[in-house]
Amino acid sequence: MARIVVIGAGMGAMTAAARLAVAGHRVVVYERTESYGGALGRVERDGFAFDTGPGLLQLPAVYRDLFVKTGKEPLEKCVELAQVEPAVRHVFADGNTADLPNASRAGVGEALDAALGEGAGARWAAFMNRAREAWDRTRRPLLEEPLWPNWQVLAAREPYPAVPHKRLLRRERRATTLAEVGELELGGDPRLVALLEQFALAHGLDPRTTPASAAVLPYLEQTFGTWSVRGGLRALARSVYERCLARRVEFVFGAAVTRIVEKDGRAAGVELADGMTAEADFVVAGVAPTALAAMLPGVDIRSGGDVPARSGMPSRLTVLLALSGARPAGTPLRTVLHSADRQDELDRVFGERPGLPASPTLAVLRPGDPEGTPDDAHEAVTLTVTVPAHLPVGEPEVQRVISRAEGVLPGLRERLLWHEVRTPTDVAEATGAEGGAVPAPSLAAADGLLLHPSNSTRLPGLLAVGGWAHPGGGLPHAGMSGTLAAGLIVEGPEFRGSR
Repeated sequence: MARIVVIGAGMGAMTAAARLAVAGHRVVVYERTESYGGALGRVERDGFAFDTGPGLLQLPAVYRDLFVKTGKEPLEKCVELAQVEPAVRHVFADGNTADLPNASRAGVGEALDAALGEGAGARWAAFMNRAREAWDRTRRPLLEEPLWPNWQVLAAREPYPAVPHKRLLRRERRATTLAEVGELELGGDPRLVALLEQFALAHGLDPRTTPASAAVLPYLEQTFGTWSVRGGLRALARSVYERCLARRVEFVFGAAVTRIVEKDGRAAGVELADGMTAEADFVVAGVAPTALAAMLPGVDIRSGGDVPARSGMPSRLTVLLALSGARPAGTPLRTVLHSADRQDELDRVFGERPGLPASPTLAVLRPGDPEGTPDDAHEAVTLTVTVPAHLPVGEPEVQRVISRAEGVLPGLRERLLWHEVRTPTDVAEATGAEGGAVPAPSLAAADGLLLHPSNSTRLPGLLAVGGWAHPGGGLPHAGMSGTLAAGLIVEGPEFRGSR
């Protein structure tokens, strides 16, 4: 039985802790805040409750597997899951609206034909067939296995089978970025382009530079579905925490780790802010890169030949609305209101003019969860916008977002009781990520710039989990990182993922 210290109580860290405890190890989690869940925070006020992180779950199979492997009680006995139907309503800049069904590629094609005109569904379906090939080529190395030592193969090879296009006297051209996929393969239809690019933008990726391999993002959602959780995703975090407790994982809250202790060339424990030292055979760090580097000053922990350092990821601005009046029957849980000025938005989020776009792409969540409101005569709504990290946010920016939401929430101002805001600064305080940056999932191609560092590090006995480690950001990916780190400890460096 090994002594294992886990730094942080985010979802990747707790996944690793539960799996390691089941394997017979003694696991202690040190969390600098007073609660668990990392980005899966919760705001409660006046009978209203809101998730402050992601509000929907994809690939629940990741957490189903966790619960199966760590106990006899399955995930669905611990949390109430429901497939979202429709999966999303898209409101395009020209006023057209498309309600896309959940986990039905054929249904999505029919909905796009009905909303955007004959042929739109066929173009999208052909793109999704190519996205499936990219998914099949990258699923295991990017999600289910530790990062390959020869990760450069993933970096150099574009898995998306782009269609060749000839332009009169010009040479044959293939799409290499997501923006070029929209231009060349979706006919440049601004609605289909907006639909495609929204998947990148929601993950903090610039479609103009993001490789075509990002086609796996819409494929994942439209193939495997989107799920809601009664009580919000905070209920999922609570269930994982309780599973850890049931497996005798010890949690120490309000305990900031200031230093990772190195002895005889390997990680040997941690030192806390109060001066206490906890010895360990392994240390699992679920913290942002800058925080981890500060715990080992002067020590290069990146694996030899590891992926390039990733920087410049955007953040999120979240506005929580407490409304009077019942949620109208038939209201979609999620609506995406697309920008009227794509170029301005991309320039302000990713370019040299950082700021809140004039008409940002806005995600509106209206869960209709009875645990989120004081009664049926009220509604809790969450607005989310991708913004640059470090962006200072004041009341003018917040009011601009609220005004933007009036396009899909008639009578919003009259119904609004109060609002709360989560800025990039709040994200930074909750997660420790510099500027409130939010990590994106790992993607192939792009010279490795969209990969994340491996779970193993150059310092033996130290492993990394969470959104800033392989396989990157997103709730399912966090769970996968914990699974991989636990496997590397239990089975050793020869571990190649579950099959």
